[in-house]
Amino acid sequence: MFRTTSFSSLKQNPQLLLLVMAFVMPLVFSIWNALLNNFAVEKAQFTGAEIGILQSLREVPGFLAFTAVFLLLVIKEQMLALISLAIMCIGVALTGWLPFELGLYCTTVLMSIGFHYFETINQSLTLQWIPKDQTAHFMGKQLAVKSFASLLAYGSVWIVMEWIGYSYLTMYMLAGGVGLIIVLFMWTSFDTFNHGSVQHKQLLIRKRYWLYYALVFFSGARRQIFMVFASFMMVEKFGYSVGDISLLFMVNYIFNLLFAPKIGQWISKVGERRALTIEYIGLIFVFSSYALVDNSNLAAGIYIIDHLFFAIAIAIKTYFQKIADPKDIASTAAVSFTINHVAAVIIPALLGIIWLTSPVLVFYIGTGFAVCSLFLALNIPNSPATGNEVIKNPLSWVNNKS
Repeated sequence: MFRTTSFSSLKQNPQLLLLVMAFVMPLVFSIWNALLNNFAVEKAQFTGAEIGILQSLREVPGFLAFTAVFLLLVIKEQMLALISLAIMCIGVALTGWLPFELGLYCTTVLMSIGFHYFETINQSLTLQWIPKDQTAHFMGKQLAVKSFASLLAYGSVWIVMEWIGYSYLTMYMLAGGVGLIIVLFMWTSFDTFNHGSVQHKQLLIRKRYWLYYALVFFSGARRQIFMVFASFMMVEKFGYSVGDISLLFMVNYIFNLLFAPKIGQWISKVGERRALTIEYIGLIFVFSSYALVDNSNLAAGIYIIDHLFFAIAIAIKTYFQKIADPKDIASTAAVSFTINHVAAVIIPALLGIIWLTSPVLVFYIGTGFAVCSLFLALNIPNSPATGNEVIKNPLSWVNNKS
């Protein structure tokens, strides 16, 4: 009786479902990401130009994430999240079978469709199902779970490929297969939840959300510097092996596992503006350091600090939750992912070309993105809410009590 009651209560817990989904997505994606640069160089003979094209193609489904709102006309958000996860897993499982340029482009797009649709819906469900005063802390927990899953993924890559000697094909198949099994478990084990307001099923772009849109745009630009060029620098400039990259990612996620929940609590305490201001000042120094670093160990340290700053980006989402009409969340989540990926589609290809002649300039451009984000963050009120989305005088933020 105790076990039956316990399982029944767990299957009716939407927060647990969000955490399980937060586990499976990075478990699969992190293996794909850890292998990507080495797989592309060793098997598909990619240069920086091809990597830039691939990353731009990977972001196209993110650019088209607004179409998720139309799928919600016929599919419930919870089911769409699970379907999206399954598509991502299939794309990863197929990657090792097509070790050439066109094949890698195709499997990347398939994986990315699932990844970006899931991220869009997952953000919407989290903001709907979690109370405002708990969101930053819960997102910190989500990030810790993601970090644990990523840590498990990178540890598996290191053990399976460096020590056991499995091939890229086997590793990709294992990642996709395990992910599909977990998705099937979620589909059969959890109830269907209908918490939150009935969502708008059409695209909405509201003038009063302009600051959120701008922050999301530059967040997409900043993410490309880290995901595409900082990691590629480790392989091309410093000669990191797939094992080295996996160990570096493991250190990143150990830090997130330990500190992400505390960062979520800290954001709740100090507010979104102060948290984001600290993040962007830090990123100015991080991106400038990438441009100047010549020591592989120092580069690894900068990379770890860069990754840790991602946790503070929770503040962009909690800022939106505080200013938004609850009925706008699903539609705006879809629109925001598209805005995020306007930069993400263009930047990798353009900066990939610049990389061929001046990798340093790529990172200085990243510094410029951080400066723009800093000025935007200074427009966030100390207590954002509906009707109090932006302060009138951003330079008075120290004394502003709005």
